[in-house]
Amino acid sequence: MKKLILGLLAVVGVLVGGLLGFAMMQPDVLHVERSVSIAAAPVDVAPHINNLKKFTEWSPWSDIDPTQKVTFSEPAEGVGAKYEWVGNDQVGTGSMAITESSPEKVVMRLIFVAPWQSEADAGFTVKPEGEGVSVTWTYDQQADLSAKLMSVFINMDDMLGADYEKGLATLKVKVEADAAARKAAEAAAQAEAARLEAEAAAAAAAAAAAPAGEVAPG
Repeated sequence: MKKLILGLLAVVGVLVGGLLGFAMMQPDVLHVERSVSIAAAPVDVAPHINNLKKFTEWSPWSDIDPTQKVTFSEPAEGVGAKYEWVGNDQVGTGSMAITESSPEKVVMRLIFVAPWQSEADAGFTVKPEGEGVSVTWTYDQQADLSAKLMSVFINMDDMLGADYEKGLATLKVKVEADAAARKAAEAAAQAEAARLEAEAAAAAAAAAAAPAGEVAPG
C-alpha cells in the first residue's frame, strides 16, 4: 500500500510539474485584438470611445447584468475619466479609467477586483480606411503564473474576442447612424447657406438694376 501511495504521489507530482512547466511556456502578455470597418469619420467615433457613459451604451457587458451598479466620474470623458461597476459573477467588480486620449487613440486602465484580481490595459485605435475608418480594440495583461495557468484551460482570445466582436458590431451601428445624421445636418446647413447667398445676390442685382432714385422692391 505504501508503495502504491508513493507511486500515485509521484504520478501526481509529474503531472503537476508538467502543468506548471507548460504554463510557464505561455506568453508573458495576454493579448486580444479585434477590428471593425465603419463608414464614418474619426469625429463620429470619438464620443463613443472617449466618453465612458457612451461606452457603456454599446459595451458587450452592459446587457449581461442590467442590474449592475455603475458610477461615473464627472466629467466622464477624456484623460482622468473613470467608471466603476459592481455586478453579478459574470460581470464581476472593477473600474476603468482613461489614461490617454486623442482622436486616433484612447487607452484605458482596467482594474478587476472580483471574481479575481488583475490589471490590464485596453485601447482603441482609429485609422483611415477607404472612405471610412478602421477601429481596433485591444486588451493587454501582464501574465503572472496564475494567469498563465488559467490560459492553459481557458482560451482568452476566443472568450474575450467574442465579446469584443459583439461590442464592435454594436458600435458600428451607433457610429454610422451618428455619421449619417451629421452628414444630413451639414448638407442642410450648406443648402441654407447657399439659399441665403442666392437671395443676397438677387437683392444686390435688383438694386443695381433699379433706375437712379428708385428703390428696388424688397
